[in-house]
Amino acid sequence: MRHGKKFNHLGRTASHRSALLSNMACSLIEHKRINTTVAKAKALRVYVEPILTKAKEDTTHNRRTVFSYLQSKEAVTELFRTVAPKIAERNGGYTRIIKTGFRPGDAADTAMIELVDFNELYNPNAEEKKVTRRSRRAAAPKAEAVAAEVKEAPKAEAKTEETTGEAAESSDNKTD
Repeated sequence: MRHGKKFNHLGRTASHRSALLSNMACSLIEHKRINTTVAKAKALRVYVEPILTKAKEDTTHNRRTVFSYLQSKEAVTELFRTVAPKIAERNGGYTRIIKTGFRPGDAADTAMIELVDFNELYNPNAEEKKVTRRSRRAAAPKAEAVAAEVKEAPKAEAKTEETTGEAAESSDNKTD
């Protein structure tokens, strides 16, 4: 019977389980995608999604709270600098679990867990947002700048010819 069994214990003690999930969360944040078993991926999703929600607001308190779960300065920095801005508009569902088959050694059901906003294949909206940010005004000043450089280039060549001509005359005067 499963009375009162709220989460998967993963066959580990509480301290081992928390260390496992902490390390897996750090790897997920740093690499944006990891391969593991389905049971661990589902447990990791429950563990990491509240951490990602905390990271959306960059305060000292939230950084310290997240650090207490992750115990890795590099992962916390990566989370608040690169991951949090990308997931800022999302209201939840930051991770995706994709089943990848069975492990050869023990036939365990394996899966890939990834951050949703960092996969370009499944997230075509990211490309559309990049296209919409371009404006027509930015192209016009560049064209004018190129035209101005082209006009200035012949003037610069004429000045160099004048200076080389003067240098030649001064060298002729020195020989006399």
